This record gives sequence, C-alpha cells and structure tokens, in this order.
Amino acid sequence: MTDSATRRTPLYDCHVKAGGKIVDFAGWEMPIQYQGIVAEHNAVRQHAGVFDVSHMGRVEVKGSGALAAVQWWVCNDVAALEDNQSLYSPICNEQGGVVDDCLVYRMGPEYFLIVVNASNRDKDHKWFVEHIPTEAEGNITITSPDEGDRWALLAVQGPKARGLLGRLGNTSFEDVAKNQLVKHELAGIPDCMLACTGYTGEDGFEVFVPSEHAADLWDALLEEGKDDGVVPCGLGARDTLRMEMKYPLYGNDIDDETSPIEAGLGWTVRLDSGPFVGYETVAAHKNGKPPRRLIGFKMKARGIPRHGYTLHDSEGNEIGVVTSGGFAPSLQEPIGIGYVPAKPHFAKPGSELQVSVRGKMIPVEVVKTPFHQS
Repeated sequence: MTDSATRRTPLYDCHVKAGGKIVDFAGWEMPIQYQGIVAEHNAVRQHAGVFDVSHMGRVEVKGSGALAAVQWWVCNDVAALEDNQSLYSPICNEQGGVVDDCLVYRMGPEYFLIVVNASNRDKDHKWFVEHIPTEAEGNITITSPDEGDRWALLAVQGPKARGLLGRLGNTSFEDVAKNQLVKHELAGIPDCMLACTGYTGEDGFEVFVPSEHAADLWDALLEEGKDDGVVPCGLGARDTLRMEMKYPLYGNDIDDETSPIEAGLGWTVRLDSGPFVGYETVAAHKNGKPPRRLIGFKMKARGIPRHGYTLHDSEGNEIGVVTSGGFAPSLQEPIGIGYVPAKPHFAKPGSELQVSVRGKMIPVEVVKTPFHQS
C-alpha cells in the first residue's frame, strides 16, 4: 500500500524502470503504455507482449461445498471441468444483470480459483460470501483477494508466446490446449502455473508466479524475448486488443444492468446445468426475448466514437449508447461497440445507424464481430 489510497503490484518498480507511464486504475498504480499503445498493440499481434495483470482479484473456494457454490454463482457449467481446466463466465445478480465476468479454474475436486476484475475485487468477494447456497453452508472456505495476492499474474500474449515460455521452461507448451492449466518451473522459478487463457484474441498464457519472484520472471521474459520482438505492454494496448475482439469490459460493455444474453455472451450460459443466481431472467433472454443487443460498428465518415456517445437511427432518433470505442490499430480505422434495441433491425449487420460525435451526426454501419480475425 502506498501513502495515497492506491496500491502497487510486485512489478511496479519494473514498470518505472522500463519507462512506463503510470496511471491510477481501479485503485492501482498501473502502466498505461511504454513505447506507445499502437506499437505495443502491433507487437502482440505480430510477436508477443508481456502484461502485468496482478491487480486482478484471485479468490480461492475450497471444501466439499465448493462445486455447489461456484455452480450457483456463475452461468457456465463448472461441473463439466476436469482438474486443471478453466472456463470464462459471467456472474449474475438476482435480476440477471452482470455482477462481474470471471475465469474459473478447477484446481482439484474441491478446490476452485476464481479470477475477477480489479475494480470488483472486494465487491465480488462480499457477493460470494453473501450468496453461499444452502447445500454448501458449513462446507466451504472463501479466501480474500488480498490472500490471493501471494501470486503475481503476468499475461504473455501473441504468436511467439508459447515458444518464449517453452524456452524459459526448457520444455514445449505447444500441446497445451485452450483453457488448460499446467504447473511448471519457468526461468528457474518453481511453483509457476500457466493457464492457456487471455484477453487479446491471440494465443498465449496467463502465468501465476509467486509474488516474490514476479520481477525475476518479468526480466527473464523480456530478456529471452528481445530478439523475437517481445515488449512490455500496458493497459492501453490491452484495451485496444480486446476491443478489436469485442471482448466486453466490465463497467463499459457489461454491468449490473445488462444481461449476458444482451451482451452477446449466450455461449457462456448453460441453462441445462442447473439453476444459478438470476436464472429466470437470463433464461428468458436466451429463449429469444432480450430487449437490447450489444453491436459492433464501423464509422462511415471521419470521427472517433467514445464511451457514452449516443447512437441514433437513420432519422436521428436516439436509440442507444456507445459503450466502447476508439481507433483499432489492426484495422487502421475507428470502431465502436454499443447497445441498441434488439428490434426492429438495428442489431443486424449491414444496418446503417448514426453516432453523435460532439454534436455532429456521423453515419456508421453495424458489422459482424469480432472486428479482427486472428
């Protein structure tokens, strides 16, 4: 904890040494960029980048009631996971809105690790504690995110990520499947866990490393990867990369008022796996009745869409709002994401809408997503 209210990850000094521009993000001092957002974005698409995501929350759930509890908390089917597998899922409230989105790792028969967004660390932990199902009461322990900080978390993303990590582990990770987790020494550091997950649309891993060795692994990754064009990356590139994939950002594209189906996350909802918090509303939306849809669009004239800008039909009537937007380096053009009514036709690719940019109406076209094809 710093003298101000903000916190620092174990890699803070590494960011400063590398020339990172530090900003306050969700109460953490984090690098927004080093050499520049576009350069870092392109490095991930073409080579690989290393991100510090240690600010994310890590909550452990253990005991004979762990499976029942996690199955009740999330929309996806955690019972289908084998040990050392993971899945992505929304967590919903009683009204079907998204409390957060998370990754759930099944570490053992009665042991789950849940990684949540940095801005929701304490909120999510409180929500878990308050929503323990009856069948799990007395048979479950839930650790705090602060306890989870014994690990640092590094995302190594890009087409050269597997090779880089393989060299540091003196092994091959080429056969590690998506969403699988393996435990292996890296750069002489024991007790590392490599999860084949990410938020960029590229191949790669998110690596759990004991916090006291985080800086050693960071330095080893950048030293070993320098001839491959591997660079440190900040939150700015992380945002442009995920936006090109139309991956939702909590607080922008999903929140307590949006359902997973409205957000295009129907593939994460397993209605046949049993009830979960918010089941009735989410089920109604999945069965064909979502009031809104999250769309992707491209600008048809000059202008940059930003979060909070309004969306309009062809006659100028306000119909929705931009939730994320900006310049997409891989496409070399501006893109946007936003909510519009599911009917009559606003969400259909090819539909022509308008976005209000500083009081000026700019035509846009709804397009199929993801914007970028990896």
